[in-house]
Amino acid sequence: MNEMQTERLLFRPWQETDAEALYKYASDPEVGPRAGWEPHKSVDESLETIRTLFSCGTMWAIVLKATDEPIGCIGYLPKGQSNIPLDDDEAEVGYWVARPYWNQGICTEALWWLIDICFNQRNFRTLWGDYFVDNPASGRVMQKCGFVDTGTQTTCPDLMVGSDRTVRVARLNRICQSCGMPLTADDQYGTHADGTVCLDYCKYCYHDGKFVDQVPMEEYIDMCAQFGAQA
Repeated sequence: MNEMQTERLLFRPWQETDAEALYKYASDPEVGPRAGWEPHKSVDESLETIRTLFSCGTMWAIVLKATDEPIGCIGYLPKGQSNIPLDDDEAEVGYWVARPYWNQGICTEALWWLIDICFNQRNFRTLWGDYFVDNPASGRVMQKCGFVDTGTQTTCPDLMVGSDRTVRVARLNRICQSCGMPLTADDQYGTHADGTVCLDYCKYCYHDGKFVDQVPMEEYIDMCAQFGAQA
């Protein structure tokens, strides 16, 4: 996947010249409240949003290639900025798309892109997301991208809109790029030859800088015994 684009979409930092396009879609009363914010009331408000909230380095404009117009926003919140208690290697994802582009797979395509960025460039180990229970479409986007419903329901008191509405929390862990095992704990990760953690593979597939199928049988037996002792 290209760093800043997918088949239909481009991702770039918001620009002040995007204020009119942002207002065009963010003023829709059906959009903002579903994501926890008030509909924009003026182009000036949209410009201020770009200058403040969207200039943090973790938010991108979702630009439709066919029109070269921003049609939504996607990004993540690190520890200390999320409604969810996060560790240093975790982030909360968020996104919205303008109403004319609902039900076209745009959010799903954009979220897959963000997952790739978060895991393979920002090196997060776990991603979190939450959505209002009365907006199940957002939850379906997460589910399509591999997020698992944690069963947790809570509220987000810091939201501008809907702080008293119930949200469901979902989680996505990194997976081993060889066997697909979810990597849910520190001791499940493989190791490089120098002993540092490998974020891409589990210890059962990659250990001390070697893939299991490259390890001599005697060494493989020793590895199995080692992992058995740790279990």
